[in-house]
Amino acid sequence: MQKRKLGNSNLEVSAIGLGCMGLNFAYGPGLEKQQGIALVRGAVERGVTFFDTAEVYGPFTNEELVGEALAPVRSQVVIATKFGFDIDPSTGQQRGVSSRPEHIRAVADASLKRLKIDVIDLLYQHRVDPEVPIEDVAGTVKELIAAGKVRHFGMSEAAAQTIRRAHAVQPVTALQSEYSLWERGVEREILPTLQELGIGLVPYSPLGRGFLTGAITESTTFASSDFRNLVPRFSQEARRANQALVDRLGKIAAAKGATAAQIALAWLLAQKPWIVPIPGTTKLHRLEENIGAAQVELTSADLAEISHALATVEVQGARYPEHLQRMVGR
Repeated sequence: MQKRKLGNSNLEVSAIGLGCMGLNFAYGPGLEKQQGIALVRGAVERGVTFFDTAEVYGPFTNEELVGEALAPVRSQVVIATKFGFDIDPSTGQQRGVSSRPEHIRAVADASLKRLKIDVIDLLYQHRVDPEVPIEDVAGTVKELIAAGKVRHFGMSEAAAQTIRRAHAVQPVTALQSEYSLWERGVEREILPTLQELGIGLVPYSPLGRGFLTGAITESTTFASSDFRNLVPRFSQEARRANQALVDRLGKIAAAKGATAAQIALAWLLAQKPWIVPIPGTTKLHRLEENIGAAQVELTSADLAEISHALATVEVQGARYPEHLQRMVGR
């Protein structure tokens, strides 16, 4: 597996990481814990060194799974987790966002215990809290770094100006935001800002929550607990319209002897050397397919063909329901 550094930091990770959320959260029934552990360890065996979780996934249970899975290889991997939501400990329900300094400190301590580690390699603010100055957030993480509890500070779905303000207090190592062939909003302001400041980008949902793989059609039905039931971009009408992009992607992939998923990931890797996507999966063969994308080399002609395909298909549907869309870009 090739390695990449996130921005100007010394944080080196595998070119493709593993987003662990879907192992037991958000996309319908998850894996049994031991199955999830086996998948994470299978990723390590195949060269993946970058693993992404969060306290809100589950909540709490995803961190426990990841911590147990990676305990035998702790020194070989980079573990990222997140704070930023106010979670009712008795019900597990989200009560909005919270990045109050005392809350950040409490979450960091709890995450360390669940992950069974002494230091969090990369701690993200999951969503910007408009009630707490970002300078206070960055300052709190700076204190955690000084205390040896955290190594690197990250942000997620933050606006360019917010990133700049945070970075001035504590250098931001990575921004995690949605970026893929069908969600390119970061290209306007975010990518140039990250380039200027030397911050890495970690795209989540790099396969469009599975849609870009070609495995989902307008007739696909999701489990009742699957988050995609709430996403406008996954309405039957939107899927019917967006199928045109997947069809074009499939033709390009066939010509390269690759899969649509591999082309989608290879395209992201080709955008900047400091981009590290974190596709998630519950299946070992999909994990191997995703890892294989690091070996797919896209020529300038390939990239031009993909650009042409993107220009001819307008993606339909918002990427989040309205109440969650309000939380991004702040």
